[in-house]
Amino acid sequence: MKKIINILKNKEIMGRIVFTIMILFIFRLGAQVTVPGVTIPEDSQLSDFLNGSNPLSLMNLLGGGTLQSFSIFALGVSPYITAQIIVQLLSTDVLPALTELKRQGQYGRKKIEMATRYLTLMLGAVQAYGIIKTMQASDFISFEVAEYEWMTYVYIVIVLLAGSMLVMWLGDQISVKGIGNGISMIIFAGIVCSLPNQMVNAWQTWCNPYIFARGEGEAIAGIFKFLLYVFAYLLIIAFVTFIELSKRKIPVQHSGKGGGQTQSMARASFLPIKINSAGVIPVIFASSILMAPSVIMAFIDSDAGTNATWLGIFNTTTMFDMGGWSMPWGLIIYLVLTVAFCFFYANLQINPAQLAENFQKNGSYIPGIRPGNETERYVRKVLNRVTVIGAAALAFIAALPPVLTMTGVFGGNQSLALGGTGLIIVVGVALEINSQIDGLLAGKSFDEVVASGGQG
Repeated sequence: MKKIINILKNKEIMGRIVFTIMILFIFRLGAQVTVPGVTIPEDSQLSDFLNGSNPLSLMNLLGGGTLQSFSIFALGVSPYITAQIIVQLLSTDVLPALTELKRQGQYGRKKIEMATRYLTLMLGAVQAYGIIKTMQASDFISFEVAEYEWMTYVYIVIVLLAGSMLVMWLGDQISVKGIGNGISMIIFAGIVCSLPNQMVNAWQTWCNPYIFARGEGEAIAGIFKFLLYVFAYLLIIAFVTFIELSKRKIPVQHSGKGGGQTQSMARASFLPIKINSAGVIPVIFASSILMAPSVIMAFIDSDAGTNATWLGIFNTTTMFDMGGWSMPWGLIIYLVLTVAFCFFYANLQINPAQLAENFQKNGSYIPGIRPGNETERYVRKVLNRVTVIGAAALAFIAALPPVLTMTGVFGGNQSLALGGTGLIIVVGVALEINSQIDGLLAGKSFDEVVASGGQG
């Protein structure tokens, strides 16, 4: 309660919060505007399709539900996220030019950001065309003007690219003048907006007003199922929060270099390694790879892009017969890719070799471990051991929706499936916002102490 009062008293924080809400309101407003010239048939199954566990549903999630209305913001930030991941991968000694830019400080970061935005345009155009062809072949959307079809494709791709660039600009404004990371906040807002809908669906499924007409026993059973569903949801949120906050602390000492200091006066601190240091990136990248074959096939043949039997191997919610073995191959591929990218991205984020080099330059060391190669091996070993737990937790959370869908726990209503990427993003962004607010409040308190000291 005290923290809320401090936030309300702090003009800077309140200004940032109001600004963020205004930007998110503009985003949600644009999310309801369907691309001009495109019609969504009344009997379209698009909503049910996007509630399932497929690559397009992830894109809809990352776009804040914008694909559901095929809005001008339908691409969302998905192309930008994919471009960021690719540039990060290429800058790890794959492309020497990018690696060199990465070492050039602020100037290099600006150049890399520019390259990321150019790549976003290219990926966005490819993604937009693939989505249009896939959704058109499935009769989810139709064009109002049938003639000059190629011009219609070009027009819609340009509109979607412009919408994606505008979303990125809105995100940048939040990062500079608002609260939290702008891109994350836009995704966060879209997911949070869908949560009340999910709870309403759950209530209507088990506890709708007509259930009492079928007997008191069924009414109690329905209410019990709904309460159990809410409890399970809260339990998963608590589990995700625990994983996001869990870290392994490696003790680090910094040799004193000041005049008169001795080795016994060395400063001690910790190197925190998060259990899930890769965040939600592995899930996004794994889903992008699973979606790639469908997008490529949409370029070659729009009907093949949706009706080709072999594409069933990339579906995470169906059993696919391959060589007499009927298994959920899509889900298996999805989980293997998620775990592999967890290890890859964790090593990319922390980079034990660079860490050991920085330790040696700054006179820092891990007690009992020699500087240099031995420090690198030790940090890499600890990182990989910790990532085993993080990868297993991330795979479990990501697998929940498709597994629950396949078992038929919620019948045909896939929108009720628990867990998944959405909760990881929501919890991660909420913790990030909380940390930023704490930092702003601490800064304000420090300024007050300095001011009062100056007056004394």
